Amino acid sequence: MTDRFLFDGPADAPITILLAHGAGAPMDSASMTAAAQALAAEGFRVARFEFAYMAARRDGQRKPPPRAETLKPEYVDAVRALGARGPLVIGGKSMGGRVASMIADEQHAAGAVAGLLCLGYPFHPPDKPESLRTAHLAGLQTPALICQGTRDEFGTRAEVETYPLSGRIRLLWLEDGDHDLKPRKKLSGFSAADHLRTMAATVKQWAEQLGR
Repeated sequence: MTDRFLFDGPADAPITILLAHGAGAPMDSASMTAAAQALAAEGFRVARFEFAYMAARRDGQRKPPPRAETLKPEYVDAVRALGARGPLVIGGKSMGGRVASMIADEQHAAGAVAGLLCLGYPFHPPDKPESLRTAHLAGLQTPALICQGTRDEFGTRAEVETYPLSGRIRLLWLEDGDHDLKPRKKLSGFSAADHLRTMAATVKQWAEQLGR
């Protein structure tokens, strides 16, 4: 870990993935750590970072999450500060992925970013399916992979399949997964580790096609 980034995976990996956290949990939460380690096991260099409001909580300041739109400059600055060598995929958990999706096209057009990875995209707030956060996803030009649990309260499979999403977006559905991609093992027959391995293997297959 540096002052700004938390790293997993080989430093000389051909592809780097930059991940931001969700609205309520830090970059070293159990969910973020498990996802980063699964991706690192597939040979990615994974860098995690925190938005300023979350970093401030480590000093005892209980700052609420700001509006996602206001965090775009911080994400752009993280891309610049990371200075990744080779292809860079940006994304994150929930809100982190949403913020990344807002800057993806500009960064992709500038040649700074090769793809977008969202782990549990917050398509709408829980219990508010009418409050969609998808307008910018309809025309997205950046190659994107969204990994989503079929029972995610921020967007179930039945809901998301009705949304007009860009053809550049690929969706990986994880059976019975929740917002952290975790299934109920007794009901689904899958474990959280199963889904993380599937997620990471799919990301590898998808990322290796970027730029081709």
